[in-house]
Amino acid sequence: MIAVLRRGLTAWLLVVAGLWGAPASADHHVGTLDTVGSDTMAGLMLRWGELLSQRYPGLRVQLQAAGSASAPPALTAGTTLLGPMSRPMDDEERAAFVERHGYPPREVVVALDALVVVVNRHNPLKSLSQREFDAIFSETRRCGAERAIQRWEALGLASPAGPIVMHGRNAVSGTHGLFRREGLCGGSFRPDVNEYPGSAAVVEAVAGDPLAIGYAGLNHLTPGVRAVPLRDTEGRIHRPDPLAVRGDDYPLARALRIYVNQPPGTSLPVAERTFLELVLSAEGQAIVEELGFVSLPTATLARQRRILELDDGA
Repeated sequence: MIAVLRRGLTAWLLVVAGLWGAPASADHHVGTLDTVGSDTMAGLMLRWGELLSQRYPGLRVQLQAAGSASAPPALTAGTTLLGPMSRPMDDEERAAFVERHGYPPREVVVALDALVVVVNRHNPLKSLSQREFDAIFSETRRCGAERAIQRWEALGLASPAGPIVMHGRNAVSGTHGLFRREGLCGGSFRPDVNEYPGSAAVVEAVAGDPLAIGYAGLNHLTPGVRAVPLRDTEGRIHRPDPLAVRGDDYPLARALRIYVNQPPGTSLPVAERTFLELVLSAEGQAIVEELGFVSLPTATLARQRRILELDDGA
């Protein structure tokens, strides 16, 4: 049984429930596993949770996807042992965790993704430089533009003609934070950027307006929008395809992470360990590809398994 409950516009509680009356299995795969964090990763966490619940009917998985910013406080408070994040934990968040627990969280990369700048499918824009999209989205222009870009004509287009309408994620999102840091050179967004709790809403808004531009996760592309290739300072074009993301040849590529509260010298509880074993398996990485993300290269996958000591025969 799968129940999906909405908490306002910024949080989802996704519950993957096993068969409540199922007897405990011999290997004790019973109980509840809680995770709190990324909205971008909600679909991934749900699919992994569904598969785990099918395999171990006595195991109940609760997934709360309120945004990456919700993961560090939940990990620090002990509300969860697993915190999915679409951006790295920052120094302040990490310091708060260490102050509370006396050791750092384990950082495990579980998939690859990319941020894409999207325009309406009828928009003929061929590419954007970082300086240009910073001049569109930011009020600080730290990437070096002399002036803001507010109309499509300023990009050399005859059509569409008119003001650029901007769409993006809200401040609790890891996507928002990463785009601000990497795309806007650490600057600030313009106050007239329309903000949404999820990338799907951003893409929908851009698909419905010829004058719109936005940014979202790679796996949210639809036929109504087009991902704009990025142009570097030497004029080379970088497209957000899986090969470029896996080969670190796309400027806004990112790793998707699960942070783990595991005291040094201890083993993870059975539920959390089994979940992470699935995530970092061939089957788990196939789900990554199925949902439009990019699976980990073989060497990276092996390294993440070593971090959690998943191949030690335990």
